[in-house]
Amino acid sequence: MSVLFIILSIVFIVGCFGLVSAILLQKKRSAGGMGSIAGMGNVADTYWDKNKRRSQEGTLETWTKLGAVILAALAVLLCLV
Repeated sequence: MSVLFIILSIVFIVGCFGLVSAILLQKKRSAGGMGSIAGMGNVADTYWDKNKRRSQEGTLETWTKLGAVILAALAVLLCLV
């Protein structure tokens, strides 16, 4: 095993724990599938929905997406090494 593979593996494992933590910290979505069936799935007129990106929940969601993309790229890189 090369040193690069070991370092990337450790970073990958730590990143996986971080991504799982970020996902578990997010709030549940109460509307879910039933909200879209009842016709309430596309309602985004509230102040909270318009400014969600600026809140802590929006920031956590953005970091979760970014972390998932980085971990996917790191997994591909680990397969190539």
